[in-house]
Amino acid sequence: MSIQKLGVIGVGQMGSGIVQVAAQAGLTVLASDKDGSRNEKAKAKIEKGLSRLVEKGKLSDEDLKATLGRITWTTSLQDFADQDLVIEAITENPQAKEELFKQLDEICSEKTVLATNTSSISVTRLAAVTRRPNKFIGLHFFNPVPVMKLLEVIKALSTDEATYAVAKEIGEKLNKQIVTAQDSAAFIVNRTLIPFLNEAAFVLYEGVGTAEDIDQAIKLGLNHPMGPLELSDFVGLDVVLAVLDVLYREFGDVKYRACPLLRKYVEAGWLGRKTGRGFYNYA
Repeated sequence: MSIQKLGVIGVGQMGSGIVQVAAQAGLTVLASDKDGSRNEKAKAKIEKGLSRLVEKGKLSDEDLKATLGRITWTTSLQDFADQDLVIEAITENPQAKEELFKQLDEICSEKTVLATNTSSISVTRLAAVTRRPNKFIGLHFFNPVPVMKLLEVIKALSTDEATYAVAKEIGEKLNKQIVTAQDSAAFIVNRTLIPFLNEAAFVLYEGVGTAEDIDQAIKLGLNHPMGPLELSDFVGLDVVLAVLDVLYREFGDVKYRACPLLRKYVEAGWLGRKTGRGFYNYA
C-alpha cells in the first residue's frame, strides 16, 4: 500500500509539525481540529516555519507555495473517509482518543490505516475499540517534528505486518529514523526520559538546587543541550504529568510517582512555555 493521502487530527504542537513534514515530503495532507481557530493558528505556524527555511536558503519560494498547497484544512471528521492513513495527535487522554477512533472507524474506508501519536497510552487498548485492530499502529513523533529525526513505531498486539510496512514507508517518506518499540507503557524514549524529568522536579522540590543550577549542572555535567526543567517546560508539564500517571498506573512502582510540585504547577495552569509559566517564567 502506497501512502499518498495522509490525514492528521489534532493540530497542536505535534500535529502541526506532522502536517508540515508530510506536506514537505510531497504528500496530500488533510489537517483537522474541531476548533477552527486552532486550524488557523496551526496554519500560521506552519507558514512561519516554512518562511524561516526560505530565509535560510533551505527552501525556495516555489516549494513553500507548493507545500502549503498540499494542505487542506477542515473541522469535519467526515472528510477523512478516503484517506490512506490517519494519524491522531489530540490530547493525551485515553477516553478522548478512544472516542475519536470509534468515530473514525465508522467513517473511514476499509483500506484506511489508523495511527496514534500517543507518547504513553497502550496502542493495543486504542486498537481494540475499532473493528480494524490489525490496521492500527502507534507512530510516536518527537517535538519539534520538523527537526527531530526519530520516529518510534509501536505495534499493537493485533497489528499485522502489512500495517507495520505502511508505518515504515511513512517514516521513510518523512525522512525519519525508525525504531520499533513493544507496546509497553511510554515505550522506549519516554519510559527512560520522563522519570529523569520527574527526578529533577523532586530535586527542585526538596531544595537541593535552584531551577537554574539544576539545569546548568545537567547541561555541563552530562553534556545535554537542555536542562531537565527547561525540557519539561518545552514538552509541557501537563504532558510530563500525564505520562507519569500512566507509568504509575501501569507498573504500580513508586519510582513513577509524580513530584508533588509538578502536580501543583499543572493544577495552577503553569504548563511551561505554552502558557508562559512553568518552572521558568516566560512572560
